[in-house]
Amino acid sequence: MDELYSKRIAQLEEARAKVRLGGGEDRIEKHHSEGKMTARERLDFLLDPDSFLELNMLAGHKLDAPADGLVCGSGTINCRQVFVYSQDRTVRGGSVGIEHGYKMYRTIERALEMRAPLIGLHDSPGARLPNQDELEFLSAGKRSIFGSISQKHGGSVFYPNTLASGIIPQISAIMGACGGISVYSPALNDFVFMVDKTSHMFITGPMVVQMVTGEEISMEDLGGARVHAQVSGNCDFRSPDEKTLLTDIRTLLSYLPLNCDEQPPIVETGDDPDRMCHELADIVPTAPNKPYDVREAVKVIVDNGDFFEVKKEFAKEVVVGFARLDGRSVGIIANQPKVMAGSMTVNSSDKQARFIRFCDSFNIPLVLLVDTPAYLPGSAQEHAGIIRHGAKVLYALCEAAVPRISVVTRKAYGGGNLGMGVLPGLGTDLVVYWPIMETGILGADQSVMLLYGRHPDAMTDPDFLQNKLKEYRETYANPIYDVSSNTNVEEVVAPAETRRFLIKALKMLRTKTVNHPVKRHGNIPL
Repeated sequence: MDELYSKRIAQLEEARAKVRLGGGEDRIEKHHSEGKMTARERLDFLLDPDSFLELNMLAGHKLDAPADGLVCGSGTINCRQVFVYSQDRTVRGGSVGIEHGYKMYRTIERALEMRAPLIGLHDSPGARLPNQDELEFLSAGKRSIFGSISQKHGGSVFYPNTLASGIIPQISAIMGACGGISVYSPALNDFVFMVDKTSHMFITGPMVVQMVTGEEISMEDLGGARVHAQVSGNCDFRSPDEKTLLTDIRTLLSYLPLNCDEQPPIVETGDDPDRMCHELADIVPTAPNKPYDVREAVKVIVDNGDFFEVKKEFAKEVVVGFARLDGRSVGIIANQPKVMAGSMTVNSSDKQARFIRFCDSFNIPLVLLVDTPAYLPGSAQEHAGIIRHGAKVLYALCEAAVPRISVVTRKAYGGGNLGMGVLPGLGTDLVVYWPIMETGILGADQSVMLLYGRHPDAMTDPDFLQNKLKEYRETYANPIYDVSSNTNVEEVVAPAETRRFLIKALKMLRTKTVNHPVKRHGNIPL
C-alpha cells in the first residue's frame, strides 16, 4: 500500500475512534451513572443490528466537538428503512451548534426525500451559547453570532418538520432535559415519547422561571414526563426506562406505513377473523349509566388482544390507539364510561381530533366504539372553549377520507352523535347498533321526565312514569324498532358478532376513494 494511503487511513481511523467516544470516557461514565444510555447506544438498541449508516460522522471532530454532538443517518427497524438522529449529551451538553443543527435539518430532509419515517432522540438544553474563545473571535472580526449560519440550522428544522407532516411519520423521544428550541421540533412531530423521572421538556427551565416570575419549581414538576403525560398532553407515551421506550417505538412503527402513499403493513396474527366475542355481553352492562372499562371490550375485539394505546394518561374519558383486525392496522376511538361517564370534553376533543387526522394521513381505517352521554356540561368546559375544541373533532371527522365505522354499543345522546360520527352526513361509512343501545337528544329517563314529569297521572299513579319509561325503551329507545325506518343505520349486530362484522365491513371498504374540493388547505379551529 502506498505510504500516503497508509497515513491517511490511519488518520481516518483515529478520527473515527475519537468521534465514537463522544465527549470521552469520563463523561460517558457520568452519563451511565445517571441510568442513561449514550447517543450511540440508543441507536444500537433501536435499530436492527448492523443496519445503521452514519452520515456526517466527522463534523466538528477537529474543534473538540466529535460529530458536533449529533449522531445521524439511516437504518432499519424490522427491515424497514427509517432516518434517525440522536443528540449526544457528552459533547458540549448536547447543545445545538451550527454543524449539529445542519445535520438535524438534513436528516429530516433526507427522510422526506426518501419517504421514510423520521425518529429524533432528543437530549439537549437547546441552542449553543458561544464559549469565551468563540465570543472573542466574533468580537475581533465584528461578526454576528448568526452571521455564519445557513438557512439549514437548528432553529429552522421546524420548516422541514412542517413540510414532512402528513407525508412521513415523525417520532420524537425526549431522553433527558430538553429546553428552548429543542422542544418545538418534538411538538411538531406526530408522537412524543418520554422516560419517567429522567425526561424533562420546557421552554424555560426552573432557574429562569424563578428569576423572571419568582416561582420556585422543580424540573420534574415543571416539565417532567408525568406532567406532560397527564396534564399538558404533550407526551403520548410515558416509559419506565429507556429500553422500554425504544422498544415501544419499534412497536408503534409496526402499525404504520412508511409514508402517506403506502398502506400499513399486514401482519399474520393467527387470530381467526370469524372468532365470536361472547365475552362482550359480560363486559358491557345493559344499564346505560353503569361504568365499565372499555379497554377490556377493545381487547376482546381486536387481534390477540393487542392494543397499543396513545395518550393513555391524558383525557382518559376517551381511549385512542392502534390495533389490528385480521392482521390489518386500525385506529380505535372509544368513549370510556369508567371516566366522567364517557363524556366528551375540551381535552378529549383535542386528543380525538389529532388521532383522527393522523390516521387519515396514513391510510389507517377508523373504528369508533360509541358509548357517551354527550359533551360534559358546565361553565368550566364552556369557558375553556368546548365549542371550539369540539369543532376540531367535527372538522377532523368530516375531512377524513379513510374507511370509518361507528359502533354504538350502549348509548349516544345529544352532541355525542356528532362527535362520534353517528349522525348521517358526516362521512361515516357504516353506522352499526348493538341491540341494547339508546340514542336521542336525551336518555330515556330524562326524555320521559321531560315529557311526562308534570302529567296529572304522574302525581297520582306511582307506576305511571315507570310504565311510560318501559314503553319508551321498547319503542323510541329500541334500535330494532329504530332501524326499521332509519336507513342511515346499516345493521344491528349482537355484541358477539362485532369483530366478525368489522373485519368483513373493512374488507368491503378497502378500495374507498373520496374526492374533496381542491384547495390550499382548510382552516381548522385551532
